[in-house]
Amino acid sequence: MIDNPILTLKRDIDEYLQWMLSSGYSFSTCQTYRNELNSFVLFIIQKQIDQDNIFTLYTLKKFQNDTQTYTGPAVRGLWQYLFDQKRIHQPIDPPHPRLPDPYEDYLLYYNQIRKVRPYQLARIRKVLCAFHDYLEGHNIKLSLIRIEQIDAFLAEFFTGFSPNTRTTYRTYIRGFLKYLHYPRKIIRKDLGPLVVGARQVAQSKPPKFLRANEIKRLFDSFDFSSFTDIRNYALVQLAYGMGLRPEEISLITLDDISFAQSELTLTKRKNDRPVKLPLPENILKAITAYIIGARPKSNHRRLFLNLVAPYRPISAGSVGQHITECMRKAGLPGSAYWLRHTYAQNLLEAGSSVYEIKEMMGHVTINSSEKYLNIHIELMRKVIFDEEL
Repeated sequence: MIDNPILTLKRDIDEYLQWMLSSGYSFSTCQTYRNELNSFVLFIIQKQIDQDNIFTLYTLKKFQNDTQTYTGPAVRGLWQYLFDQKRIHQPIDPPHPRLPDPYEDYLLYYNQIRKVRPYQLARIRKVLCAFHDYLEGHNIKLSLIRIEQIDAFLAEFFTGFSPNTRTTYRTYIRGFLKYLHYPRKIIRKDLGPLVVGARQVAQSKPPKFLRANEIKRLFDSFDFSSFTDIRNYALVQLAYGMGLRPEEISLITLDDISFAQSELTLTKRKNDRPVKLPLPENILKAITAYIIGARPKSNHRRLFLNLVAPYRPISAGSVGQHITECMRKAGLPGSAYWLRHTYAQNLLEAGSSVYEIKEMMGHVTINSSEKYLNIHIELMRKVIFDEEL
């Protein structure tokens, strides 16, 4: 039976939005993307576009023209997500032509220093390509660049991007400008510190987490009457009991688990440092129950698989979606990352230092860990008011 292409598209959109939430995108951004993608589905239906032509540049351009507003980031994001998942074979952007040497040298330099993932390097290249095209189009020499010209480029380039995305792209430009000043000495002054955005007031929000009674309600909601419940219980245990990201959970293999040593090896973390973590007994039991009682027979070595044939490894987005569904079933708000934040909260309450939290959570910088200091209200009261609680 062949799936209806519209139903398939809607399912892909739901999974993509769940992946966005589990990857840390704000709820407001996800809602904006959902609105655009709903409009895209309606456009596909009205224009009677067949399945093979949904994800083409012609369709995207026609969609943008028909809406008569700036649209496209959500569709492009979905397109890239499905391409990464190997569900569509046409990449959204053709390979970029080679940039002039200073740009290419910087990308090589940045990758050697930071060891970033290809996806992030591609995002930096995207910004540098746009920057180069802008300078070429306005006959501006790179060696004579002025801050007002950089500001003009960013104002044009940022159209349609969220504040968070703009902040990220400013960071990329700052890094390139610093490189041009030193070590390349192409420009006389480091203009990076002058690349700033409008001041954002009260934008920093503390991480969301669940209280003890809510965690109890979540675990009490499992009845283990289905393979799905058994698998999802193991997913929730790993997210709450070890603070793992959905992507980290999705990449766990059978070979990463040492039942004899009660250890889990994480080979791919955001900070690019593999680590061995102790597996608490309750989590080990949950994984064992899933392997014995619910995991399909398969040659795949990934731990978590789809429960409907063909049995394939589940994606990070699916992990986030399954955990969110468990929380909704228990009448709780939030996403998979709320469980990760709750884990960090528990570490802090148990007396772990911010440096220990950084290592356990797999953060790249200490700044990512310090935000959890803002959410432990009881500890704040004890420190500020010297209360014994």
